[in-house]
Amino acid sequence: MKMNQRWLGSWAFMMIVLLAQCDKAKEVEPNDENELITTVRLNFSEIGTSTATTFAFRDVDGEGGSPPSAFEKITLKPNTSYKVTVEFLDESKSPAQDITKEVKEEADEHLLVFTPAPASLLTYTYDDKDSRNFPIGLTGTAKAGTAGTGKLKVQLRHQSPVGGNPVKNGMPGPGSDDVNLDFDVEVR
Repeated sequence: MKMNQRWLGSWAFMMIVLLAQCDKAKEVEPNDENELITTVRLNFSEIGTSTATTFAFRDVDGEGGSPPSAFEKITLKPNTSYKVTVEFLDESKSPAQDITKEVKEEADEHLLVFTPAPASLLTYTYDDKDSRNFPIGLTGTAKAGTAGTGKLKVQLRHQSPVGGNPVKNGMPGPGSDDVNLDFDVEVR
């Protein structure tokens, strides 16, 4: 009988320890719910003129399924500066949901990253900041380089707090992608 009581006591102790460990693991996991984004619009307005052009990616059924219905090449003038605004939509719903508003509301958890390849293709300067003075990227200035072709990687990084502590530090490293697109770019 004592053997059964010891075994039962040991089993109960192990279950308490195991449950306590599970609770601790849940506490440090980030709340990283990525948004469904089916449409990305990059709005380029040439500084000093009224010329504005929108370049879009659109895949209404999301990842998988049908191919994107739009993935437009970005065409810019050499050595020209542009005011850039970015819009995100979820068009899988009717009416479409404007995810840009959510990104603004959760600015402390989002960072847009613009990576041109080659690097000389264009430069991007952030115009907007979150409450901790880190860049967001929904508005900025792009300056096209000399004539050439390449890619512009556009990433919307979701950088949710971990264990109640912010992880966004102005760098792309922490978090996961809500959007990761490679636009073709031609500067001519």
